[in-house]
Amino acid sequence: MADAARAPGSVLMTADTVGGVFSYAIELARALAARGVRTSLATLGGPLSAPQREAAGRVPGLAVFESSFRLEWMEDPWNDVARAGDWLLELEERVRPALIHLNGYAHGALGFRAPKLVVAHSCVLSWWAAVLGGEAPPRYDRYRREVARGLAAASAVVAPTRAMLDALLRHHGPLPGGARAEVIPNAADPARFAPRPKEELVLAVGRLWDQAKNIEALGEVAPHLPWPIQVAGSDVHPDGGGGATRLPSLEHLGVLSPSAVAAALGRASIYAHPARYEPFGLSVLEAALSGCALVLGDIPSLREVWGDAALYVDPGDTEALRRALRTLIDAPGARREMATRARARALGFSPRRMARGYLRLYGALLGRGPGEEGRSPWRGEHAPCA
Repeated sequence: MADAARAPGSVLMTADTVGGVFSYAIELARALAARGVRTSLATLGGPLSAPQREAAGRVPGLAVFESSFRLEWMEDPWNDVARAGDWLLELEERVRPALIHLNGYAHGALGFRAPKLVVAHSCVLSWWAAVLGGEAPPRYDRYRREVARGLAAASAVVAPTRAMLDALLRHHGPLPGGARAEVIPNAADPARFAPRPKEELVLAVGRLWDQAKNIEALGEVAPHLPWPIQVAGSDVHPDGGGGATRLPSLEHLGVLSPSAVAAALGRASIYAHPARYEPFGLSVLEAALSGCALVLGDIPSLREVWGDAALYVDPGDTEALRRALRTLIDAPGARREMATRARARALGFSPRRMARGYLRLYGALLGRGPGEEGRSPWRGEHAPCA
C-alpha cells in the first residue's frame, strides 16, 4: 500500500487538553497506529482528565508526555510558551521522530531537526473577527507576531476546512514560497457514535464560556419550545476568569466523559450548534453519526462540511433559531430525513480518510515516494521501522 510505504516510523505530535484538539489527536494517533506509525503525544494547557488518560491508553503504542504549560491564546502565556518550546526540543532529542506535527502555531518557529507540520484548528484573530467583529486589539500583537513566525517556519500548514485555511491566510498573510497549504478534514469513528432510541430533546455540546459556541442563543429560545434543551460542557474558563453564568432555561449536564457524550448524542433527536465561529465542528460530526438532525449557524465552514444535510440559521437571529428547531420538532418525518442525510454525509469523514491525507503529506515532507526508504534527520540514520 502506497500510504504505508510513505509513512514515517514515528511522529511527535502536540495537543492541548482544553478543547477538541485532544480528541482529534487521539483519533488521528489511533488511525496512524493501524498503519504502523507510532505517535508520541506532548500535551499542554493543563493535566489530562481521567477520561482523556483512559482514551490515550487505548491507542496502541501511544506514548504520552504530559505538561501544564499555558497555551499561546491564554492570558500572558509567553514565558510558558518558551518553556514549552525547550521541553519540546528536548522531547525531539529523546524520541527522535521522523516528523513534528504541531497543533499550535508558535512552536513552528523552533529549530526542530525533523520537518514541521502546523495544523490550524482555530485562531484568535479570526475568532475575534467572527465573534466580536473587527480586528483583535493591540494586546494581541505579540500573538500576531508569534503565529506569523511559526507559520513562516513550517514545512506545511493544514486546516480542517477551506474556510479556516482562507481565514488563516487572510489574518496572518500568505505562506512563504515553497510551503505547502492543504485542507484535511477532521474525523470521528462511527463505531463510537451510533443512533439510539430517540427522545424528545435538543442537545448542544460546547464550552459555555466560549462566545463562539453561542450557547446563550439556545438559552433565549428554550422557554419557547415544547422540548427541553440540554447542554454539555464546561462553564469554567481555563484561565480561571469566573466562568460562565449558567442559563436557567437550559438543562446543564456539565462536563461529560466521551462515553457519556456519545450516549447523550444517541438519545437526542436534534443537535443545535448556532455557532458564530467554528473551524470544523467535531461535536457536530459526532452528533450526525449519532443520528441527530442538525441545526447549525450559517457560517462558511459549517456550510462547507454539511452542505444540504443541515438547517442553517443566522447566529444573531434567535427567532430564526426558534423557528428552525420548532420546524424539526413538529415534523417527525422531516426530522428523520435530515438525520439520515446528516449521518450519510458524516460517514465520509472517516479516520481512515483523515489518516490517508496526513500520510500523503507526511511522505511529501519527508521527500519519499512509494517504496523509498525513510530519511531521518538523525545523523544519517534510517527512520525507525514501522
